[in-house]
Amino acid sequence: MTGTARIMWRLFEPIHSVTYFAPEARAAFEEAGLRGFWRGYFAGRAAPLGPVAAAPVTASFFGFAPTMVERALPGIWELAVPERALEARLAGATAALRRLLPDREAEVATAAEVLAGAVARLDCAGRVLAAADAALPMPDDPYARLWHAATVLREHRGDGHVAALVAAGLDGCESLAIRAGADIPRQTLQPVRGWTNEEWTAAVARLADRGWLTSDGTITRTGQTRLQAIEDATDTAAARPWTDSPPVELLASVAAACAAEMPYPNPIGLPPRSTSTR
Repeated sequence: MTGTARIMWRLFEPIHSVTYFAPEARAAFEEAGLRGFWRGYFAGRAAPLGPVAAAPVTASFFGFAPTMVERALPGIWELAVPERALEARLAGATAALRRLLPDREAEVATAAEVLAGAVARLDCAGRVLAAADAALPMPDDPYARLWHAATVLREHRGDGHVAALVAAGLDGCESLAIRAGADIPRQTLQPVRGWTNEEWTAAVARLADRGWLTSDGTITRTGQTRLQAIEDATDTAAARPWTDSPPVELLASVAAACAAEMPYPNPIGLPPRSTSTR
């Protein structure tokens, strides 16, 4: 089931990610008064938690530098209260999916029911972001339902991934430095997570002391083994909803249309479409 969990992540992640990369999503946030990518990002993703300050968001999002989060929170709630941010993110994502999947409502409705069924099987204990999103109403509109279900599933997986990183003894910057040493370019990760060069260098040095990286930031054999263990733990923690064989072929078609909006490489770590179901 852990292999299935990874395949399913590669299918529902592109559906969720239209909220970051599609122009409709950005336009909806701007219409709500959240101009600039990061205002929409932090408001949209944190809104299920309520009008929180920076500290719980830094903790739950994990990979962001505290100073970057503090530039957005709690000030964004003066621009748009959480309820308005939630409306904007759902409207933008739904509009994006309608453009990307035109005249495919029956297919979308089937995919939405598959993912909604998986959401119903989730246990969100210890998973704050997933629990907050799962507590929101499941939309009736099939496009909105598809996006919301994908969002709960990806936050559920993300919460489990954070737990695996913490259990491995990594902090937010170290978790990015090890990935940069392995497969995602540093220039893709560091700028969009707000860490300074000094903070990044210190993280690399700490990981080099543990034998996970070389002094220049290249991953070692020990680091590869540790990173694989983290990924395996993430898959194990995300496996519960997939007790039945999901219709991968159906979801792959929907995911492929959504994946066209994503850049590669990306800070999410999603592989190119050609390897998305491997």
